[in-house]
Amino acid sequence: MGAHRLRLIIGIAAAALVLGVGSTAALAAFAGPVGPGRAAPAGTPSPWSCAAPELTGTVVDVTLADMGGMMMGPGMMSPGMTGPGMMGPGMMGPGWNRTYSPGAPADGSWPGAYPWPGMGMMRVVLNPLTVPAGPVSFRVRNTGMMIHEMTVLPLGPGRSPGQLGIDANGQVDEFGAVGHAERTCAEGEGDGILPGSIGWTTVTLQPGRYEVLCNIAGHYGAGMYTELDVVGNR
Repeated sequence: MGAHRLRLIIGIAAAALVLGVGSTAALAAFAGPVGPGRAAPAGTPSPWSCAAPELTGTVVDVTLADMGGMMMGPGMMSPGMTGPGMMGPGMMGPGWNRTYSPGAPADGSWPGAYPWPGMGMMRVVLNPLTVPAGPVSFRVRNTGMMIHEMTVLPLGPGRSPGQLGIDANGQVDEFGAVGHAERTCAEGEGDGILPGSIGWTTVTLQPGRYEVLCNIAGHYGAGMYTELDVVGNR
């Protein structure tokens, strides 16, 4: 084998290696373990690496779930990774790439909305669904592959979960919220709960109906809401 040809082969191999590493890094940053464009920062806690302290009152276990890698849609790993599934249907349910209608309720009035919990690719699950009035602690686990958070809002008379207006940023108005669990391995408001981690909060709830939701952009419209009923003490 001539020296020129050997150098050519080595050059091609090196270029292929650099391209492969660069592509892997780009994909990890774009669709990493905490969702599109939100790769986990250095030092991300491993799954279940923390536990809530002893919580007061009635404890509600909250699970924040998404479909993880399945949300990337068919074709994500197809040859060349240029097929229609790269950012295809299923990313956050149909309609994620369409335009929000500011102020529209999440009842099907804007593309991609899901009128009932569980209809989308994401969900909020509570256990139990009914609690007595008084101190209530929410122990929130993020079992998905994206950052999530929990917000608790009073549910108005005649209203159902999923009917709040969604703004141009894909979020709902949190005015009147009575509780938040938005910190990784900590209590209260923050920047979100990382995948595999937990957060918690304790609030005092009056009898009534409450909507428990995730207000990360796009997540409410993708089905992350459910109802908690608070009953008077007998």
